[in-house]
Amino acid sequence: MTADPRPAPGLREQKKNEARRRIADAVIQLMSDGRMDISHDVVADVTGISRRTIYRHFPDREALLSGASTRVRELAGSRVAFPSRESDLLDTVPIYTGLDSIAPIATLVRSTPQGRAMRKSQKLERQESYRAATADAVKDLPEPDRTLATAMLQVLHTTPWLEMRDHWDLDGEQIARATAWAIRTLLDDLRKRGGKPLDL
Repeated sequence: MTADPRPAPGLREQKKNEARRRIADAVIQLMSDGRMDISHDVVADVTGISRRTIYRHFPDREALLSGASTRVRELAGSRVAFPSRESDLLDTVPIYTGLDSIAPIATLVRSTPQGRAMRKSQKLERQESYRAATADAVKDLPEPDRTLATAMLQVLHTTPWLEMRDHWDLDGEQIARATAWAIRTLLDDLRKRGGKPLDL
């Protein structure tokens, strides 16, 4: 076993990371409690962390929600991340089993207005990531088909978890198997169709 080449964070960095985690965890808990008034003031009240510190880490509400969204992915496991290449789209087992491991939080994120706002706070980052991961597969398509195909691959990559869990009683491994098949099928179709529009 080789040692991790990255240096251990110093005490100051550890404290910053811990504060960010506490703030993000508080946002997640407030959402779990059904609170609609999530703000820097509310987070300061429940954590005892000063408003100034919270603003330093998360300068606006969008950043606060984005931090919570990142924290949800951390809780689900280190392999739960936005994809950067096509092979990441097919590596769905860690994603779906990760979501299983935090099922109450993952359900909240995907089924409540607060959770949707949290996910939308990273909309541009998500779009950029999936465009990069699908670039080669969709490169010959005309627009807007390139965007449509990328959006569908993104939906298949993470979104089916709640529906397939709730309506079919499937677990993460089963959902991963089904979604990987669907993604492979679409990628194969994209390769074969070349530049033909999606409706041909």
